[in-house]
Amino acid sequence: MKPEDWKNSGFYFEYKEKYQIFYKEEGSGEPLILVHGFPTSSWDWNKIWNTLIEKYKVYTLDMMGYGFSSKPIKFNYTISAQADVWEAFLKEKKLSSFHILAHDYGDTVVQEMLARFKENPEYTFNIKSVCFLNGGMFPETNFPTFTQKLLLTPFGTILKHYMGRNTLAKNFKKIFGKQTQPSDQEIDEFWGVVAYNSGKSVIPKLIKYLTERDIYKIRWREAIQYTDIPKRLINGGHDPISGKHMAEFYKEIVPNADVVVLEEIGHYPQVEAPKEVLFHYFEFRNKL
Repeated sequence: MKPEDWKNSGFYFEYKEKYQIFYKEEGSGEPLILVHGFPTSSWDWNKIWNTLIEKYKVYTLDMMGYGFSSKPIKFNYTISAQADVWEAFLKEKKLSSFHILAHDYGDTVVQEMLARFKENPEYTFNIKSVCFLNGGMFPETNFPTFTQKLLLTPFGTILKHYMGRNTLAKNFKKIFGKQTQPSDQEIDEFWGVVAYNSGKSVIPKLIKYLTERDIYKIRWREAIQYTDIPKRLINGGHDPISGKHMAEFYKEIVPNADVVVLEEIGHYPQVEAPKEVLFHYFEFRNKL
């Protein structure tokens, strides 16, 4: 599916009476929400979408500042704010119980939701299971790219003007597996969604989540360690940002850790190895 088709098959809901949040919902069965990563969008799920909707009622959205959603300059793009967006959407859809599949930045948004679940016995939402894909859940094992590090500095507001399709291509080729490199067409499509509606203007604001991971690392780590919710990590082991080294750390600190490592796959398992991700996700769900 092309990004334009993805957009045309979706909908919008109004957040805080002024922001438009793009979302898709399709299928039937138990609710499953898909939470995307940085700097991309819900379109990251397009290769596994049609199979998932055969089994579940699937929901996904573009978080604030991403994809086809609003990208206001004057917005505090915190992980907590993105969890608030998700919670508003879930209330809008009257979803109180659901499963989660998350990737990258989305992992951290889910960690915030798990932390709220852990800290509040009367939390509104019943999270039935969580499956994580590659993400920097633990700052100790997260190695951002050089571009990401630059965006965090005062130079970020300047660098954003020079970012383009080739910048994305260079970075993606480093973090995808050697045998699962994105095609030129895929890079064009990824960049088109990132750049939509002046998207690169907010990238330096979005990237601040890396500093939040240091601030809240204990709270977010314990949200994974000490919540009695079934969890699985499906990890692209070849990923230099959060690959096999992160999976090993996860196994060390998470009680009864359920981890699957796809040795030759990089940072985007659902794009690089969709069939393998679906196999291991269905296996996980069948055990519940």
